[in-house]
Amino acid sequence: MHTLVYDDITTAADRVVGHVRPVALAGPTERGGVHLALELMQHTGSFKARGAQNFLLAHREAGTLPDAGVTIASGGNAGLACAWAAARQGVPATVFLPTTAPRVKVARLRQYGADVRLVGTEYAEALAACEEFARTTGALASHAYDHPLIAAGAGTLLDEIRRQVPGLDTVVVAVGGGGLFAGVATAAGHHGIRTVAVEPENCRALDAAVQAGRPVDVTVDSVAADSLGARRASATAVRAAQRDGVRSVLVPDAAIIRARQALWDDRRLAVEHAAATALAAVAHPDADALDAGYRPAPDETVCVILCGANTDPTDLVAP
Repeated sequence: MHTLVYDDITTAADRVVGHVRPVALAGPTERGGVHLALELMQHTGSFKARGAQNFLLAHREAGTLPDAGVTIASGGNAGLACAWAAARQGVPATVFLPTTAPRVKVARLRQYGADVRLVGTEYAEALAACEEFARTTGALASHAYDHPLIAAGAGTLLDEIRRQVPGLDTVVVAVGGGGLFAGVATAAGHHGIRTVAVEPENCRALDAAVQAGRPVDVTVDSVAADSLGARRASATAVRAAQRDGVRSVLVPDAAIIRARQALWDDRRLAVEHAAATALAAVAHPDADALDAGYRPAPDETVCVILCGANTDPTDLVAP
């Protein structure tokens, strides 16, 4: 099994430069305070474009992109990124989603030219169908999060943040299956930066794995489950979470909903619940309680990654 290292991330950064949008930041300019990494402005509306480009470009370089194209199972965002990257590479994409995937994501997938197949009610069921499709057609199987090329591509985000936030102490990131977390935590650890991994209380695959010492299956039931609803965290993410300088915290759905609404009220940013999950950790009123959130020190410089914007904004209430 490949162990993700910082060199994987620098290689990915060299590969995807010019293919993805450099992250924009918002927030304080003085020492201390919370910055926001606006990765919701990335191609396809989420950080997933980084890993998808790295994955397909690496296979293009190696001459291993089959005529049958690429296939992936996704809650939505990884499928969008895969379909977009496949279109850039001129290969077909077949995307498997659970029937519960947001309609806005399904519609955008079809706009990218993907063959969309809705299977089951959870990501795991869509994944099983995707694996069978890859076996029978010869399509290249990508993964929403559990692949070193995907995680390394996602990890390119951290160095872009560092260049814009000198003296960065802590990065806060939402966790589903753990691709973004694993990449970011690997890069952050190389630079001595703390990583706070945030999950909904009832989508806690990483937290459960850390407690068990290995990946385990969990039930998923959260307002953010469409993006963070992986039953099991990747082994790469679990290894990253066991390193020094990483803290895992949980937040309730009510805090996620408040954080998402606050981003709309205060900044007119319409983000998906997964993006608001990361912010909920530092905005949680019980952040001093164990595992309830993360309260930065007064002089601590923090960046919260807002990872995606593929959401239906009609439930955001006008202030």
